[in-house]
Amino acid sequence: MARIFRLVESRLKDEEEKLLAAILNQGELLIFPTETFYGLGGLAIFPAVHEKIFELKGRQAEKQLPFCASDLDMVLQFIDEPPSLFFSLARAFWPGPLTLVLRAREGVLPGPQKTLAVRVPSPAWLRQLIKRAGSLLISTSANLSGQPPLSSFDDVYRLFADRVEFFIDGGKTTGDLPSTIVDLTGSKAICLREGKIPLAELSPFLSEGKL
Repeated sequence: MARIFRLVESRLKDEEEKLLAAILNQGELLIFPTETFYGLGGLAIFPAVHEKIFELKGRQAEKQLPFCASDLDMVLQFIDEPPSLFFSLARAFWPGPLTLVLRAREGVLPGPQKTLAVRVPSPAWLRQLIKRAGSLLISTSANLSGQPPLSSFDDVYRLFADRVEFFIDGGKTTGDLPSTIVDLTGSKAICLREGKIPLAELSPFLSEGKL
């Protein structure tokens, strides 16, 4: 039977945070609210977690999963030789709904992936949970592949209650736009998706040209 943890004043109780961190470190999945929609995730270091999420969502394994980190220092543990623009964007827009695609450090994540898409989320309670868990948290939308993302806890619970054991109920999320995605792996920065952070806010950074 599914177990539901509820945010009170945008916080988890300390004992709940400790328990959820332990649960994540056992390779379990978790559904949780973000500043955009509800997310489905688990710790990125476990190959089985990736496989479970692909199966649950009906998502092709060739499509990489995005991650959330507790802070800049955690991101640096998983990436290789970030460009200077990375630090400028991170300082300006993290924590927040900006996902950066970066070169992955070899051997730190399961599988052969050479890049990773990561952000530091806005909710302080989520950053603290990730920090306590000690690893990047997969954070893909809690929906079926090809379907709209969900902002209602009731909707996401109905969809996954018989397939995911642990949920965090944060009520209704803003549900307006997903994170903006910028690729920093090439010779120039490329905006792959304009989302909650408008391109106009990124333009002063991206117009600098080469990384």
